[in-house]
Amino acid sequence: MDVLSGSIITFILAVIVVYILFTTWLTMRFRSKSSSEFNNAAKTLPAIVVGILLMSEFIGTKSTIGTAESAYTHGLAASWSIVTVSIAFFIFSYFLAGKFYKTGQYTISGIISEKFGRSTKLVVSIIMIVALLLVNLGNYLSGSAAISSILGLPLMTCAIITAIVSTFYFTFGGMKGVAWVTILHSLVKYAGVLITLGVALYLTKGWEPMTQQLPEHFFTWDGSIGWGTIGAWFIGNMGAIFATQFIIQAITSSKSEKDAKKSTLYAALLCLPLAIAIGVIGVAARYLYPDIDPIYAFPVFMQHMNPVLSAVVATSLVASIFVGVSTVALATTTLIIDDFYVPKANPTPEQRMKITRYVSIIIGFIPLLGVALAPELLTLSFFTRALRTSIAVVAAMGFYLPYFNSNRGATIGLTLSGITTTVWYLLDNPFGIDNMYIAIIVPFIVLVLNRLISSPAKKESNVEEEL
Repeated sequence: MDVLSGSIITFILAVIVVYILFTTWLTMRFRSKSSSEFNNAAKTLPAIVVGILLMSEFIGTKSTIGTAESAYTHGLAASWSIVTVSIAFFIFSYFLAGKFYKTGQYTISGIISEKFGRSTKLVVSIIMIVALLLVNLGNYLSGSAAISSILGLPLMTCAIITAIVSTFYFTFGGMKGVAWVTILHSLVKYAGVLITLGVALYLTKGWEPMTQQLPEHFFTWDGSIGWGTIGAWFIGNMGAIFATQFIIQAITSSKSEKDAKKSTLYAALLCLPLAIAIGVIGVAARYLYPDIDPIYAFPVFMQHMNPVLSAVVATSLVASIFVGVSTVALATTTLIIDDFYVPKANPTPEQRMKITRYVSIIIGFIPLLGVALAPELLTLSFFTRALRTSIAVVAAMGFYLPYFNSNRGATIGLTLSGITTTVWYLLDNPFGIDNMYIAIIVPFIVLVLNRLISSPAKKESNVEEEL
């Protein structure tokens, strides 16, 4: 990919700086002033705002750059990586969104606790905190790498700027501030993708020239990816949506159970156009530039844009980074405060808000250690989804298979799942079995076995009570 000229880069940087300053002001304008506003916006957010927030959490820089890269290599079927997010949101809306909202809890650990008990709650919280820290490491790495490749800035410089700005957003904005600022971020993101799509189709002279020159599999349902991988995407995205802390926190910011369900439907609908657009962009890049590094499939089109359009596209990538980092860090902070600090310290509302801001700053900067020391950890993306999927399995069994509601079984199952999934990942998925399936099977088997083992004891206890 050709490097943008110095004057264009300077202009883009100026636009990004102005954008950051404006969104910083906007964050302070809508900042959270209490713990309830910080955690779930005091249940005041309209369904469409929550829907946009949910969509932006899953369609970040990593999804945008990564899906276009995959489409460049495998064809339009790469869009399934985002389409499966949309499908998962639809399923979540009908089966779990309302049930989660009715619990009155805004943490996944709190919801699990109501069904199983405190020990299970703590295990869930620890697994989720670790998973979310790794997710944000991936966000820092992928986002910073994308911006670095476009603007020519050092990777660590981009990561530090990301940390400073994103940490400010969620430390002061909380759920309330992040939600409203995300509306602007999402508008810029959509504009960036649609501008790039328009430029790509203009350069290819439409759809037909691509279908005539590129291999046939580029336009089939599964491309060269295969249904096995697409199925893994679906399971991973469904598990992440069903059990990720931020999803729970976002939907419980809705005004009612009905709005909570509607918000996830909005998220599903908002994901679909982006899925198709980004896939087409990747295929168009393959048609026009068959010899470039696939990672540039999305940003390569910036060299054909005027400075204003280039600035919008670059800013859209920056906005995607800020949304992803802010929402994940907000969720991590909430779990630490609610599950570990509050039960021990029993703070006043003022003390709680003060400590929350301190913890937020720490959580915002921890991923920088990973950027500096272990950039190869970017490959952990699907592993973190596997960890969260194990929680989704337990949550689903708690609501739909109450016969297996055992605190002991859930605690052991999740602990064993976390250990075996991690070992399986580190061993590079032996026998060709993805660690995602280990995360699903282990807690299910443990809960079933625990029920079978404990059933005779329960029957004997019931007989003694009758006598």
